[in-house]
Amino acid sequence: MNYIWEVVGRHPTGQQPTGAETIQKLCDRVASSTLLEDRRDAVRALKSLSKKYRMEVGTMAMDHLVRILQTDRADTEILGYALDTLYNIVCSDEEEEPDNSPKNNNFIFIYSLLYGFFSRYLVSNVVFSHSIGVSRLMDLLADSREVIRNDGLLLLQQLTKGNTAIQKIVAFENAFERLLEIITEEGSSDGGIVVEDCLLLLLNLLKNNSSNQNFFKEGSYVQKMKPWFEVGDDNSGWSAQKVTNLHLMLQLVRVMVSPVNSPGATTSCQKAMFQCGLLQQLCTILMATGVPADILTETINTVSEVIRGSEVNQDYFASVNAPSNPPRPAIVVLLMSMVNERQPFVLRCAVLYCFQCFLYKNHKGQGEIVATLLPSTIDANSISAGQLLCGGLFSADSLSNWCAAVALAHALQDNLTQKEQLLRVQLATSLGKPPVSLLQQCTNILSQGDKLDRRVSISAKFYYSYDPFTSSIMFSPFSVVLYLFIGMITKAVLRSSEEEKKEEEVKKTLEQHDSIVTQYKELIREQDSQINELKEQVTSQSSQNEKLQNTITQQFSQIQQHKDQYNILKLKLGKDNQQTGNQAEAAHVNGVQPEELSQLREQLEELQRQNQLLQTQLTEKDSLITSLEVELLKAQLQSQTAEITQLQSERQELLRGSETTVSELMEKELASATSTAAIMLSEKSKLQQEVQESKKEQDDLLMLLADQDQKILSLKQRLKDLGETIEDEDDLDSRDQFDDDDEEEEEEECDE
Repeated sequence: MNYIWEVVGRHPTGQQPTGAETIQKLCDRVASSTLLEDRRDAVRALKSLSKKYRMEVGTMAMDHLVRILQTDRADTEILGYALDTLYNIVCSDEEEEPDNSPKNNNFIFIYSLLYGFFSRYLVSNVVFSHSIGVSRLMDLLADSREVIRNDGLLLLQQLTKGNTAIQKIVAFENAFERLLEIITEEGSSDGGIVVEDCLLLLLNLLKNNSSNQNFFKEGSYVQKMKPWFEVGDDNSGWSAQKVTNLHLMLQLVRVMVSPVNSPGATTSCQKAMFQCGLLQQLCTILMATGVPADILTETINTVSEVIRGSEVNQDYFASVNAPSNPPRPAIVVLLMSMVNERQPFVLRCAVLYCFQCFLYKNHKGQGEIVATLLPSTIDANSISAGQLLCGGLFSADSLSNWCAAVALAHALQDNLTQKEQLLRVQLATSLGKPPVSLLQQCTNILSQGDKLDRRVSISAKFYYSYDPFTSSIMFSPFSVVLYLFIGMITKAVLRSSEEEKKEEEVKKTLEQHDSIVTQYKELIREQDSQINELKEQVTSQSSQNEKLQNTITQQFSQIQQHKDQYNILKLKLGKDNQQTGNQAEAAHVNGVQPEELSQLREQLEELQRQNQLLQTQLTEKDSLITSLEVELLKAQLQSQTAEITQLQSERQELLRGSETTVSELMEKELASATSTAAIMLSEKSKLQQEVQESKKEQDDLLMLLADQDQKILSLKQRLKDLGETIEDEDDLDSRDQFDDDDEEEEEEECDE
């Protein structure tokens, strides 16, 4: 209590703090402390006060304790103090009158669950913190002292509950081998509580753990389960412990062949159980006398899942006979129990499940069952499965009705051949009257009955593809049989107002479809006009392209004239090259040189002007061609893409809501539009090719112009050599710069 007074502080002399004041101080400390140690000490102090001041602690500290459970769940010590405090608040002392109210009992139950969970949580953390922790626990199972071994079993049970990691570690620490040895040593199904503990631990290790199940199968432990079910001939006087042990053993078998397991794992376990004789042993228990009802029920469920979907196991089960005189097939004996209203409900349901598993993916078995109903195979001296099913189908017991109908339905499920065979079945309803077909008899009972479920079964639910296997409502069993005879009954016996409403809705829907089709027709006409406009635009653009081609041809002719002038000038310059300085000197003497030089200069200037003009014209035409080409292609591509996208979208909408003929019309229109678009794309490709050829010719022309410029420069240099002074030297430099710029522009155009 020293800590309590440290918390609440010193009071004036003669004044002692009341219990409520102390508890309030501790609650404030729990709420405001930031350190875990301080909160833990305060909760421990509340625990010490909770027995004496139950009302005060419960009133003031309850919310704080609940908050501790939420926020400090990682610290097991403070959780233990909080749970103990809550327990002291709710539970009465021994000398007080016990509180047996439902609220108190529920809290005690919750407390025990929480305390057990945190205990397992703490121990599992300790085990995982040591690398050989599980090995040390497994050593307890081999301890010669039974007390330690049994406590080790109980500890492993608690640790493996819902903990997959510990389950795998325990399994790989040779737990299966050791547990099966203990079960054998303790007498198998005749053993005591230790056998039960071992079986519970095995269930913890195998249930919902595919890894451990595979390890159990591959370790040949399935074969070691067979001796468990050798119960002997005298089955009287089963002890409660033996019933419990055998019940758990059957559950272990079902865990290994459960339908929720992977198909491959279940199939391999079913095969192993047949090969080792485990299935045969279970069938022996199934046909034995004196077996308790709950064990018999669980055995039927176990056999059901061992044979489900396994052709070999199903064939063996079909050959099993009961030890009676005369021998009867096990299937017939089970069906007799199913249609017997004096048998327990769970047993009859188990037989129905067994029959379903026997026929699951078993077309051969379905044919054998249906054959017992056909006139050519009926034996009047023996009871067959078909006779039992028909008897149960028309029994006064409603459960027999339902079980027989569902069993017969599984004989027809996914088997068209047997549905057709069942149409041949004839029933003798009464003496002196001709036989009627099974289908006719079911229909008569349905139509004549006063119960609402029978009329609804045939009129509304089955007419709209109702599935009796997935429905949560159990309609008349006769309806189930009718459902499996034919996929849809011919019109409803009674027309319901609901059907009439549906017909009205269908009519309205059709009218809406007609209006939608009309709208789409108008839209298609508009699109046709738009396509025609696009075609006209393409024609106009084609004519413009022809004009551009003519302009380019004229430019090529002008360039050719300049080439001819250039060649003439080249010839003249060639003659001048043959006459060396002597010719120049003679010309100067004769007085001819100034005139020739003047003419040569004029020709050079004229050639430069023409070259510049030609260069400017080429640049303008090239820019015009490029811009026109880009605009043309963009316009065509955008228009065509938009039109195609719109047509496809409208086609999809039309396919959803219109009739087949409208869909075909839309497809034709879309095909036409697509063909037009393909033609336009082809024309576009041709235009692109022509533009490329024009660019190539233009490049050749530019190369010729460059050669011409080079010749002009050489002519100027020769004039200098002849002694003539060229007045415009800056023009030459600027011309050189202009030529460099042209070369850069040409390189950029080539790159583009």
